[in-house]
Amino acid sequence: MIFRKATKKDVLAIVEMIADDELGKTRENFQIPLPKEYYTAFENIMGDENQELMVVVNEVGEVIGTLQLSFIQYLTYRGGVRAQIEAVRIRRDQRGRGLGTTMFEWAIKRAKERNAHVLQLTTDKKRLQAIAFYSKLGFRDSHEGMKIHF
Repeated sequence: MIFRKATKKDVLAIVEMIADDELGKTRENFQIPLPKEYYTAFENIMGDENQELMVVVNEVGEVIGTLQLSFIQYLTYRGGVRAQIEAVRIRRDQRGRGLGTTMFEWAIKRAKERNAHVLQLTTDKKRLQAIAFYSKLGFRDSHEGMKIHF
């Protein structure tokens, strides 16, 4: 298993994984060919040094997992850096094999390498299995999150 930065050729597999769940299928537009906006977003992510869109590749070169780390510089915590993990997905046929734990271990290590003082995430309250998984990894429900969708 290899962790590497995503390439343009990986975008199709990434979007397929993002769309392959109850919530993703209602908000994504997975089709072949992919709509242009996914490639535009990919280029924007790759052009930002504070974004790391990663894939996990198996021994035959197939993308089987993905995650995005964002590093946010701010003034609190003495000018600290906060790492945010998003869009963690595992290909359906690879779930339940420990890959998620391995991916989070990698992300925690990477956040520490970038001198982040915290790794945070948000998850939909409907994702009860994900919430239990994150709790097992040591994440704590420490803040109340709020959003406004446009």
